Amino acid sequence: MTIYSQANADIFLPHMPDVARCELSLRELNQMWRLIESSAKMNCPAEARLLLPAMVATRTGFAHLEQALVANLVQEKVRHVLAELGTQARYAIDILVRNLYERTADVGFLATDADLCRFVAGLDDDREQARQRLADYRDKYTVYDEILLLDTEGRVLVQADPATPVTYSRDPLLQPTLDQHGYRETFRATDLRPGKARALVYSHRMLHPDTGAPVGVLCLCFNFEQEMDAIFAAYRDPSQRANMLLLDAHDHVISSADPLWIPAGVRVPTNAGGQPQLLMFGGREYLVRTYSSAGYQGYPGPAGWKAQLMIPVDLAFRSHDGQALAGVEPALMHGLLSHAEAFSPSLHELMSSVTRTTRTIERIVWNGKITSAANDSPAGNGGGGVNKLNTVLDQITETGERSDALFSHSIQDLYQTVLASSLSEAGLTSQLLVDMLDRNLYERANDCRWWAQSAQLRRGLAQPSADQAAAMTEVLRHINRLYTVYARLFVYDRSGRILASTGDQQAVGQCIDGDTLGRVCALRSALDHYAEPFAPSPLYGGAATYTYHAAIRHPAQSASVIGGIGIVFDAQPELLNMLVSGVAGRENMRACFVTPDGRVLSSTDAACAPGDLLPLDPGLLQQACSNPHGASVARIVQHDGQYVIAACTRAGGYREFRAADGVEQPVLAVLLQAFGAVRHELPARASVHIDRIDRLHDSGSDFAIFYAGRTLMALRAAQIQEAVPFAKVQRTASAGAGAGTASAARIGMLDVPLAGGQQHVVWVFDLALLATGRPGVVSDNSQVMLVRHGGSIIGLLVDDLHSVQQFDGADMTESPLGGGDAALAPRLIKANQGNLLIQEIDLDRLFARLRA
Repeated sequence: MTIYSQANADIFLPHMPDVARCELSLRELNQMWRLIESSAKMNCPAEARLLLPAMVATRTGFAHLEQALVANLVQEKVRHVLAELGTQARYAIDILVRNLYERTADVGFLATDADLCRFVAGLDDDREQARQRLADYRDKYTVYDEILLLDTEGRVLVQADPATPVTYSRDPLLQPTLDQHGYRETFRATDLRPGKARALVYSHRMLHPDTGAPVGVLCLCFNFEQEMDAIFAAYRDPSQRANMLLLDAHDHVISSADPLWIPAGVRVPTNAGGQPQLLMFGGREYLVRTYSSAGYQGYPGPAGWKAQLMIPVDLAFRSHDGQALAGVEPALMHGLLSHAEAFSPSLHELMSSVTRTTRTIERIVWNGKITSAANDSPAGNGGGGVNKLNTVLDQITETGERSDALFSHSIQDLYQTVLASSLSEAGLTSQLLVDMLDRNLYERANDCRWWAQSAQLRRGLAQPSADQAAAMTEVLRHINRLYTVYARLFVYDRSGRILASTGDQQAVGQCIDGDTLGRVCALRSALDHYAEPFAPSPLYGGAATYTYHAAIRHPAQSASVIGGIGIVFDAQPELLNMLVSGVAGRENMRACFVTPDGRVLSSTDAACAPGDLLPLDPGLLQQACSNPHGASVARIVQHDGQYVIAACTRAGGYREFRAADGVEQPVLAVLLQAFGAVRHELPARASVHIDRIDRLHDSGSDFAIFYAGRTLMALRAAQIQEAVPFAKVQRTASAGAGAGTASAARIGMLDVPLAGGQQHVVWVFDLALLATGRPGVVSDNSQVMLVRHGGSIIGLLVDDLHSVQQFDGADMTESPLGGGDAALAPRLIKANQGNLLIQEIDLDRLFARLRA
């Protein structure tokens, strides 16, 4: 996994107008805090003297948060762009290398073709028959645009494409190919492909059938341009804001998705480490991501080749899929975001800091209102200083709410960016998985059809004998050594009896399924094949796999089917390898191949075995099956007790593979990225509905209102000294007495400063437990109110603070709940015309219970 360095906000900010607007709004709020601070100093210095230090600390805290927010906005946007570019680049080079690996096996096998070796050795002079054989091969393996056979002097003996005739080659690849045992890979201009600026050629020497001496060279010319066009079409940014490139070892462009923008041959800057930096090319600054291949099946790919995505920085941040999360249910989104600490720690910490600062502001205002109420005259007509202090407190409240809203909105947008990026990456990964699968199975379908044309196999079935069976077995073993993705290759006669096989020989003499035999014998031509549905096979140890079949025809009567060849795909490791490659070590991510009804073919999750039914919303699979052109579907859902991003893509085919309906079994790739367990109970603050209280009076008694046990309660403001965060409490063990008793409710101690710098320790009690019998839930929002009664001070744990309001006698009523003299809340306050009831705590009764 790439570890990204911090992006320099000053470099990227000019290219992010939305972040720049946010920064401007934050600066305006910072200025508002300064104005409020100055107003308090000038208009009510005496009343505000206790608030000013907290206000300065709050303003400073918001200034630090402003810098952190802007830095995080920039960082997350840059990270999102680089991650998207990197995903496309990594998949592009992996797909290409996997394709080229198959070419190395092809050239090794075709170079041993008995008929072609006889022709090159001069033992058979039927040139047209040799040309037709090459053409047949190219018709089955459409990735090649030319196949040539040359003698040791460079003379072209025969070629598949008569439209570009070549009679002689001086290409230096010939002698090294003749001198070495394996294949040779060459990419450059060559006289083997006149009229082309460069060609990708796989060459292999051919040996005399009798002496074993080198007699010629086979050259397979890969249709490189066509393949790159297909990769560019599949993995390039659909908006075409970025260009996709294939680079050589010296960082020169081999192929470009948009050659008018960045042509082949030029050298470009690279960024293999994924650093958040701008790189200059052609007078324009780019964000760049470069990936090399890790290789496949021991094949590293052409030396130094890598894929790269480049996007101009002035275009990089213009596109944002604001609709990606539009359909997500709010409750589902809130539950997912409750795990933000796991999937985005930096944003979670930033949001927590904003929440702490907002709670501090609320506590400052609440304490200020308490102070204001204490300084007010008994008649309720406060002096000018008190009124001015209340005005300042109202300004603090308003500005604090604006600050909280701006920070929260910006951070929520960041969360949306993170999740939208995850949705996009999951969809692209599921697309890659079906692409890899189709490209792999395309080769399997080609292999069985071509090997069915083997002269040795056709002769062996036409003239069956023990010697012929041994010869066929040796041919199959040679093929299996080259093509390691197969668990078994076998040949059977017209009755379905297996005559030759690789692997253990217990399969020899067994018969294939009658339905399969009937379908193979009914194949109309050498271009047709039959693929058994993915299912347990006795030829694969009882495990589930794909088995591909092609008909073997009589060497003299091509219309007569005399048997067939079956190739057993080594599905367990090969399918898992594809899935693991797609997941690429990302945590909490699982992938699987499934049928349209959700039956598992392979999975990275050991608990989900082949044949199991994936417990996923069938609607997701149905939508993916019905999407045109195999478009991905990605959603946020609940799955297996987790919040997950589920992405699904239907296999749409590769070249002619899956072009005909009913030949191949439909397959889908499903990607599941887990973010955390489903939470049926929300965090404490989120679960408390903040009741709004209409202000109807400018006179009456002042009441401090708060939540305890998720219930709205009140105390007379004159009885309260101040509120402090619960984090300052030193916890102690409960005495374990009955609920509602002082011993059970005593939860800790708190140091309270006194005049002269002295400290006084007070007990803290759980008000919810005392008032309702149910203990309060301690959270980051919990507060402790210091209340006075006579000469005593105690602390009361409450869920959260609400406000300080004035109510008169007409707003009071006796509680209908009863409880007698033991009830701590014998009266109710009727707020909002009686639509909201607030329990008033009787402090005399509370202290009486504590003393008892």
